[in-house]
Amino acid sequence: MTQEVQKPGFSLSRNPIAIVGIGSLFPRARDAREFWSNITDARDCIEDVPESHWRIADYYDPDPTAPDKTYCKVGGFIPTIDFDPMEFGIPPNVIGVTDTVQLLSLIVAKQTFADAGAFGSDWYDPARSGVVLGTIGGTAISEGFNARLVTPQIREAVRACGLSERDADEIVAKYSSAFAPWEENSFPGALGNVIAGRIANRFDLGGTNYVVDSACASSLTAVRLAVDELLSGRADFMLTGGCEFKNTIFNYLCFSKTPAFSKAGRVRPFDQSADGTLSGEGIGMLALKRLDDAERDGNRIYATLRGIGSSSDGRFKSIYAPRREGQVIALHRAYAEAGLDPSEVGLVECHGTGTAIGDAIEVAALRDVFEGTPGSIAVGSVKSQIGHTKAAAGVAGLIKVALALHEKVLPPTINVDQPATSLDGSPFYVNTVARPWILDPDRARRRAAVSAFGFGGTNFHCVLEEYDTVRAEAPVLHRVSTVHAWHAATVPDLIEQLESGADGSDTTNPIPARHARVAIVGSDPDELAALRAKAVERLRADVAATEFTIDHVVFYRHAAYLGTPGAGKVAAVFAGQGSQYPDMGAHAALSLPPVRLEFDATALAFTGSEPLGAVVFPPPAFDAAHRADQVAALRRTEYAQPAIGALSVGQYKYLSELGFHADGAMGHSFGELTALWAAGSLTDAEFRCLAAERGAAMASRPAAHADSGTMVAVACGVDRARELLAGQPDVYLCNINAPDQVVVGGGSAAVSAFAAMCAANDVRTSEICVCAAFHTPYVAHAVDGFRRAVSEVDVREPSIPVYPNMATAQYGADVARNRDNLVQQLTSTVYFSGRIAQMYDHGFRVFVEFGPGTVLSGLVRKTLAGRDDVVVLSADRGRGQDSDRAIKQLVARLLVLGMPLTGVNRYTAPPPPEQQAGRLRIPMNGANYVPPQRAAAHDQRLRDGYRASAVTANGALAASTPSL
Repeated sequence: MTQEVQKPGFSLSRNPIAIVGIGSLFPRARDAREFWSNITDARDCIEDVPESHWRIADYYDPDPTAPDKTYCKVGGFIPTIDFDPMEFGIPPNVIGVTDTVQLLSLIVAKQTFADAGAFGSDWYDPARSGVVLGTIGGTAISEGFNARLVTPQIREAVRACGLSERDADEIVAKYSSAFAPWEENSFPGALGNVIAGRIANRFDLGGTNYVVDSACASSLTAVRLAVDELLSGRADFMLTGGCEFKNTIFNYLCFSKTPAFSKAGRVRPFDQSADGTLSGEGIGMLALKRLDDAERDGNRIYATLRGIGSSSDGRFKSIYAPRREGQVIALHRAYAEAGLDPSEVGLVECHGTGTAIGDAIEVAALRDVFEGTPGSIAVGSVKSQIGHTKAAAGVAGLIKVALALHEKVLPPTINVDQPATSLDGSPFYVNTVARPWILDPDRARRRAAVSAFGFGGTNFHCVLEEYDTVRAEAPVLHRVSTVHAWHAATVPDLIEQLESGADGSDTTNPIPARHARVAIVGSDPDELAALRAKAVERLRADVAATEFTIDHVVFYRHAAYLGTPGAGKVAAVFAGQGSQYPDMGAHAALSLPPVRLEFDATALAFTGSEPLGAVVFPPPAFDAAHRADQVAALRRTEYAQPAIGALSVGQYKYLSELGFHADGAMGHSFGELTALWAAGSLTDAEFRCLAAERGAAMASRPAAHADSGTMVAVACGVDRARELLAGQPDVYLCNINAPDQVVVGGGSAAVSAFAAMCAANDVRTSEICVCAAFHTPYVAHAVDGFRRAVSEVDVREPSIPVYPNMATAQYGADVARNRDNLVQQLTSTVYFSGRIAQMYDHGFRVFVEFGPGTVLSGLVRKTLAGRDDVVVLSADRGRGQDSDRAIKQLVARLLVLGMPLTGVNRYTAPPPPEQQAGRLRIPMNGANYVPPQRAAAHDQRLRDGYRASAVTANGALAASTPSL
């Protein structure tokens, strides 16, 4: 097969198509929002085959060679949902002979139209709208109709066993009663094309309507055809996607005898243990418009389609074997149409079925087309979570990628324990956790791709691009923690509110100062209900309680503290280097646009050898050595300092949007720079510049100085530390952190000797993982470089007091002095504990730590130990914790303290509107609907007591068993 690619007309590169609406029904997901939440939560949606589909006992055999049996008993199945036929003008007596995919596709179409804002809008014209959907072959209900047609063979077999004609009639009747009858509505009810036809009929579409079959590439084929309708001008609005409900035993036998099913019952794309796929159900639809039209009409745009490439495998060894060369051509055609280099793509949603050979061929094809830094492009497959949805597989991936671009998230692929060796040395890595998708200078726009390949040698590859790189105000669609607050003038009234089930998520108005208040952090209704019950139980047990906390998620105070006469002031405390850890703030960046946007802005301005986002939020590590490398990479000052700054600023911006205000600020070492930003002394751009310059300056090493030094924490007070340091050359007092902790640093050999001496004197030390001895002469080389950077910035007078690290320094109106303070601090001792004590003396009582971890919170508590009026809070809870939940816990705590925060759930999408109950509510899943009357009649047939009669050799009845 030739590798040459005929360049197309670049129509999509000149006229991108906008995805303006999404609807879906996939395993364990009733709509696109649930589908996306399941993806980001890495939820495994595979389950046992339900009885409604077929009985496992009838057809399952673990032996793959067993005739007419399947060795698979699991798959992906849509949830049961209510269907009202009257809403769509379908007589109820018709649905028993109509394939369920026709019926439930109407619900998904309605979702998609509604999501696009089509209903009731000025721009939507049904006469200029069409529908093209992918589906495969006949419908599932046709299997039942066909089953009725084998009764002559059943009758013949019965008679051959010596049973009577009457027996044959009875057996055939019992058998046939299990299936939908043939009648006038059976024909349209069994036709695949009527899926699109019903949608066009019920939504009065005047454009084209049809279905297309290219096996597992059907839905991407449909997307291509829908795009052509828009580009040609034949339509202004197109509904497209794919539909697949055939998880019948016939389908299971097809996959079992290929054989393609996983014997382990897990889809493991790109894993060394991959052994096959699983079957899934689903419907996915997209609403498409020309981008210019979507912008003109003010549509919400999830993503844009930039290129679609397709190819056939041509003559090859078998009709269903994947061909690398064919896939390569489809990829080249897609990027040629898009006018993009493949290296600009950061995420590829692969066909990824979990079959070892198929996945390896797909990776080989990708490697032929993509170039780039090893491990720089995420690959994955939603089939790991929902199974192979066949005709809907391509659109399932397309929806996943469109939402990933819209939400700025690199979505996970599950069931990967050890990546396949085919990925070794490639630009690709398997992403196994949801990660913030951070921009970098080489990829200033997020782009992604989706592949789908079908039996018969059909290959499709789609290239997508994000529409809006910012999305600053838009709520996130995945499940997140939310803050709920209740308040009342009396505790009994508060208890009544909690017990009433009132939502508590509306924090539009501040809580009156004298009101008792409870704030709870939860992520779903069940958790919130349980926590409300705990709060009520505690309040009933102690009505006079002043305050209490339950499990760090339930917070109570009898009245406000902040803002009342005699209340203490609020201090913002900013973390320094040493607090960083890989994936710090990941959940916050996923869920809070201010945090993600700050990382984006910092990363785009960053000029290091590796993208900042890839160091802060690295690809998943599958062994201890790789994890250690990631920790070491982030420890480098040129990465650690701007990264810590980005998280600290993002957290602070989010709190400030809610109404947070600090009366003063302090930072530890690098954090002093962040404190000055918070006080208005630096603009955002100035701060990002100085954070990067400070880190880079401290990372540089003069050639003559091979040893950068090291640091250790010493468990003693400053006076004892000075005694120990006396006479110790090349070791310096770096930080005075708390009454019982200091940090010393210096030459590596000298610090090691000092630590040994401390041990001999029963003083504990612990090594600090840093790349140099900060605040010692070992970083003196950084002074000149940082001074040059600082000299170009006006470090203005702070709007709130900023407490410097140096013992005698002050920040004020003198810009030159402010600059000198920042520069001299690099090699000076950090008097953290003393400054915190000074802040207490100046009336500060609430200390809020910003940045990664809780290191400073611990030091503040130690410094102010024994003072009962001190409250220490943090915006993060450290490694392994949900950083979004942590900052929501901080918000809840501040609310009950009396800080007037409002709109605390502003980035949480509201729940979908309640569907109005229809006149009929018929529960349906992916199996064909069996009316209760038919089910009862079949059961009655089976239980009518009839027993067969034997027939003698001459045909006479030997015995008669009457019906009972």
